[in-house]
Amino acid sequence: MNTRKDRAERNDRALLQAARDVLAEDGAHASVAAIAARAGVGIGSLYRRYETKEELFQRLSVLSLEHWNDAAERGLADPDPWTGLTGFIRACVEFGQGSLAPVAGTIEVTEEMGAKSRRGDELLDELVRRAHQAGVLRPDVAPVDISLLIEQLGRSPMVDQLRKQGRDDLLPAAAQARGRLIAIALDGLRPGRDPLPGHPPGNEIFAGRWAP
Repeated sequence: MNTRKDRAERNDRALLQAARDVLAEDGAHASVAAIAARAGVGIGSLYRRYETKEELFQRLSVLSLEHWNDAAERGLADPDPWTGLTGFIRACVEFGQGSLAPVAGTIEVTEEMGAKSRRGDELLDELVRRAHQAGVLRPDVAPVDISLLIEQLGRSPMVDQLRKQGRDDLLPAAAQARGRLIAIALDGLRPGRDPLPGHPPGNEIFAGRWAP
């Protein structure tokens, strides 16, 4: 028999998926009511679990960070540095990592969020270091480049538009086209390409956005 905790965790996962979808459509103006409706969770039960919208988004941010860290640990467990790195990127892209970015700066970063984020940075640094050391990743790619790439690839405006239009007939072709673009982007990470413009981005891009 499912326990109350099991149901709460299941609802949280549904809310996370719903939040990603609604934020993709509505941005930072996404309402809790719209997220609850998309997740099939009653607004009353949601507010009994989370007293404020901020508390809900803090919890969803923790879940998203946990997914990032789990994917990074799986990548590091892969003996092949290239497949470990690209497997991590694909897992994050498919999950829609970075979709909570619209709430950056609108909520307080909790100690738990900060700790998991720092751990995620450490894991990504190691994935990139290992790939550089093996000579399979272009030397001018920095960890923040990977983070930004994941955020950019984590959303597909075309797929979002077709879903909103109810064009299920075109979704398979759109998903295939998106897969091709992801493969093109990952291939661009290999060595032997023209140098990237400018200087590698620093982590202040992320820290600055999340500052209240």
